[in-house]
Amino acid sequence: MKTVSFAIPVYRNQGSLRLTYERIDALFKSKLAAFEYEIVFVDDGSDDNSSNELLELHENDKRVKIISFSRNFGQLAALSAGLSSVGGDCSVVMSADLQEPVELIEQMVLEWEKGSEIVIGHRIDREDDMFSRFTSRVFYSMMRLFLPKLPSGGFDFCLLDRKCVDELNKVREKNKFFQGDIVSLGFNVKFIPYKRLKRTIGKSQWTFAKKVKFLLDSIISTSYVPLRFMSLLGFLTALMGVLYGAVIVYSRMANRTPFTGWAPIMILLLVIGGVIMLMLGIIGEYIWRIYDEVKQRPTYIIKDKIF
Repeated sequence: MKTVSFAIPVYRNQGSLRLTYERIDALFKSKLAAFEYEIVFVDDGSDDNSSNELLELHENDKRVKIISFSRNFGQLAALSAGLSSVGGDCSVVMSADLQEPVELIEQMVLEWEKGSEIVIGHRIDREDDMFSRFTSRVFYSMMRLFLPKLPSGGFDFCLLDRKCVDELNKVREKNKFFQGDIVSLGFNVKFIPYKRLKRTIGKSQWTFAKKVKFLLDSIISTSYVPLRFMSLLGFLTALMGVLYGAVIVYSRMANRTPFTGWAPIMILLLVIGGVIMLMLGIIGEYIWRIYDEVKQRPTYIIKDKIF
């Protein structure tokens, strides 16, 4: 029998973990009874009762496996740890907040059986608040400029064939764009639309600050466009400076120099100063990530591993 693995990051998900397990278990007892399954929960330093719930699930079912971090390292680190530990013929990546329809896994597995090596459940709608929907739409619209294959609504829910998991595990970059890495693998991809459900248990830990960092990581990880934009902006600014310099020289030779030049000087100082600060900021973002990689600190630290 083929085995379907699950890699599920956990951070402050008390109350929803047992329900997540029960829905997966019910699916494999009925519609996917021809398959075995294992669930690798990665506790990303939760400070609530999540770890105790996971231990109870493991005691009742040894197919439930637990990786516990020493502290919170972030969702991407948890996904990396989970995918590095799964042993199934394919792996499903999903969250533990019950916002993805578990029933969709059946269709994912069937598409995988037909030959699709990556099956992506992409969001066509979401039952979230207006701000979350707006920021998500803006984010993925921007990312599609760099990755046209990325679905317009984005995704967090997908199934990966074993060889795709192995290739993904070779990506050791810390500040990466997980969805971009998946669509860039180049394997046979199948997209399945779904509506993201409203979260009914717990509160999302995906803060605005984390969203901004994820946006910067995603753009810098997938594209050199900011650096090229910087070069183009610098060239255009220098060109305008040369042209304005020619105008000043002509005015001086024709004795048309204005009595006061405070306004144009201030405008030039502000524009050029702003452009320089923008360039330094973009360079700083790249250098910070280079520095983070050069330090070679671990992406995550495992405190306990219960298999």
